[in-house]
Amino acid sequence: MHKWGAPHFIALYSEQKDNYLENIGFVFQQICLFMQSIGIASCWIKMASIRDKNMVDIDSSLKFVILIAIGKADGELYRQSSKADRKKLAEISDFKDEKLKPAQLAPSSINSQPWYFTHDEDYLNVYRKNPNFLKKKFLEPLNKIDMGICLAHMYIANRESFSFEILKNNGLDGYRYLGSIKI
Repeated sequence: MHKWGAPHFIALYSEQKDNYLENIGFVFQQICLFMQSIGIASCWIKMASIRDKNMVDIDSSLKFVILIAIGKADGELYRQSSKADRKKLAEISDFKDEKLKPAQLAPSSINSQPWYFTHDEDYLNVYRKNPNFLKKKFLEPLNKIDMGICLAHMYIANRESFSFEILKNNGLDGYRYLGSIKI
């Protein structure tokens, strides 16, 4: 049993390619949301490591990224959205847009909510806030996973119309452009 008290863990490993952290967040948040829909609690454990390397037979070219704890919840499986400490819609976008509610409710590392959206004709441009110098080493890799988690929420809420593209973008001061979505 780990100190987190969960009976099971999913250890995520990956090749280190462009956007691999965002991809992990995007794919595995969908799995976490599915597990929650059938009554299984999950929690991203970002400050974890695999102590017993002999427990798993992993290709040495893959890098350990993160753990997801899964099991029966001690209490309620869901938190009321009104009790969640989230930025206002106008704080995560160039204007208040109810279509961004799934992004607003997405979980993030230390509740940093690093995403920001701008509206551009049919697209929503997606940006990640640049962490300050002190937080960069610790928070930047986690916020990349968070961006994938956020996009997973947008995808699930807009499954029929969602598309993601990387477009020519002029950027936004203090943010890094990730891509653009249609919903």
